[in-house]
Amino acid sequence: METKRTSQNLSIGGLWLPIVTPFQNGAVDLASLRRLVRHYRDQPIDGLVLAGTTGEALTLNVDEISDIVRSVSDEQQEIGTPIPVLLGVSGSNTRKVIEYISYTAGWPIDGYLVSGPAYSRPSQVGLLSHFEAIADATTRPLVIYNIPYRTGVNLSNDALIRLAGRDNVIGIKDCCADAEQTLDLLKRRPQNFAVMTGEDLAYHAALCAGADGAILSAAHLMTQEFAQVQIDLFNGHVSEARTKWYDLHDLTKLLFAEPSPGPLKHWLWRNGLIESRELRLPMTTISDVLAERIDTRAMALTCSP
Repeated sequence: METKRTSQNLSIGGLWLPIVTPFQNGAVDLASLRRLVRHYRDQPIDGLVLAGTTGEALTLNVDEISDIVRSVSDEQQEIGTPIPVLLGVSGSNTRKVIEYISYTAGWPIDGYLVSGPAYSRPSQVGLLSHFEAIADATTRPLVIYNIPYRTGVNLSNDALIRLAGRDNVIGIKDCCADAEQTLDLLKRRPQNFAVMTGEDLAYHAALCAGADGAILSAAHLMTQEFAQVQIDLFNGHVSEARTKWYDLHDLTKLLFAEPSPGPLKHWLWRNGLIESRELRLPMTTISDVLAERIDTRAMALTCSP
C-alpha cells in the first residue's frame, strides 16, 4: 500500500488504529491492552495511535499513559518488527503541551498526533502560533488533528499549509466535517504532506477524493475488510471497494449509535479481546437495546461463511 515518507522516515498512510484503553475495576488493564496489540499486529494495520479520543485520553493521568506506551512497546518488541506509534497530545495551554512533549521525549514512540486547543477558540493566528510552538519543541514528527466539532474552532487550510512547510509537520488527521474544505486541502497540499481521514463514516468518500489513508476507530472490527477497501481503490478496483464499503458503512453506523468508544468496547469485550467493557466517567456503558443489536450483528458475522 502506498504511503507518504518523511525526513524522519515515518510512514503515514494506509490504515491506522486509534486503539482503545481497556479498564478493569477502575485501573488500566495492561494485560488486555497487550492482547489487543498482539491481535492487531496480525491484521493489516500500518500504525497505532495511543491515548487518543478512542483511548479515552482525557481520563488518563501521565503515569497511566506512560504505562500504556511502555506496555505497547514491550509487546511489539516481543512480536518483532514493530509498527509505528503516535501518541495523542491535546491541551489549551500551549506551555503545558510543550512541557508534556518534553517530558515524553524519551518514550518509545515515533511521533505525536496533536489536536487543536479546545474551548478557548483562538484566532487562526493563535492556532498557527500554537502548533508552530509545539513543532519547535520537538524533532519528532507531528500529525495535526483538526476536529472543530470537539475543539470549537476550525484550523483553516491556509494555516495548515503554512504548518506543512515545516519539516516535522508531516500530515493531518482530517475531521473538519466539511467536504469542500477537505477537497481544497487535497488540491493544495504539499507533495509530501499526508491527509488521513478520521471520519469513520466518510472513509470511502475521502479515499475516493485522494486521501492517503485513515485513522479509524471502527477498524477495530473487520480490520481486513477496512484495509481491503483502500487496497482495492488504490489498485483501481472501484466496484469491489464500493461493495465492501456498503457492509462496513452499516457496521460503522452501529458503532456510533451511542457515544464512542462504548459500543466498540462492548463488541471487543463480547469477543474476548478485553476483559471488561468498562469506561470512565463521563462516558458510560451502552444501553441494553444497543447491546442487543451489537450482539445480534456480531453473532451474524461469526456465523457467516
